[in-house]
Amino acid sequence: MAKRTAKNSVFLDLFQNKRYLLKLYKTLHPEDTTATEDSLTDVTITNVLTDNLYNDLGFIANNKLMILVEAQSTWTVNILVRVLLYLAQSYHEYFQRTCQDYYKGKKVKMPKPELYVIFTGNKGQKPDKISLSKEFFEGADIDIEVKAKVIYESDTDDIINQYIIFCKVFNEQTKRHGMTQKAVTETICICKDRNVLKEYLLERKKEVVTIMMSLFDDEQIMKSFIRSERYEAAQDKVKEKAILMLQKGKISIDEIQMFFPELSDDEIEEVKKEVMQLA
Repeated sequence: MAKRTAKNSVFLDLFQNKRYLLKLYKTLHPEDTTATEDSLTDVTITNVLTDNLYNDLGFIANNKLMILVEAQSTWTVNILVRVLLYLAQSYHEYFQRTCQDYYKGKKVKMPKPELYVIFTGNKGQKPDKISLSKEFFEGADIDIEVKAKVIYESDTDDIINQYIIFCKVFNEQTKRHGMTQKAVTETICICKDRNVLKEYLLERKKEVVTIMMSLFDDEQIMKSFIRSERYEAAQDKVKEKAILMLQKGKISIDEIQMFFPELSDDEIEEVKKEVMQLA
């Protein structure tokens, strides 16, 4: 099955290639003719053990800290919270990387932030800019502000717009074929025919299919873990109830299975041992 996070997996793979990252930067700053691949520094936050901040892109170009947060087809202003947390973590890592101590008296140097949200759904009546104060505090003058430009599908042929079209094609194909490999391969073929990310897809077709395909994605694993945790907690409560009823003499050991059929043989043995220790 295709990963539910398939599109943002491609997002990171695409733009962590300096060639395409430079195209992205020049889309946002066409006036900067001095930028080169070597002048871009990838500062994307990587999470090996956690699920946090996983489909966001960060890089530094000409003393600008560029942060792009991807939003899928479901719109939510909560993305501003993600932007805020990502920005704070990016600056923290920047100060560590440049050996600057913000506890000392010397003023630290920091790149100017530019914050963007790439929305792959339909624009509708959604704004071109969003801000923390407006969305969460009714426009009040708060002590910290976060503003982000929102990028939607347009008439342009730039790398960002091509990525958004790629996502929309993928959505269409998953509606037709489900979260399957056919949806992935059809997406790649259609986009190549339409000259959408064609160079990238020709170069990395096998890798893109691999990126987008998985038996279990991170989201499913997390849901499975949560279900497991909830099941164990529920079973613990059942065992506690069985032990209490045994202690009060309301049931006998031989009746545990009858009154608590949800307990396995091993769990019944655990209950018996616990009661014997408490006796």
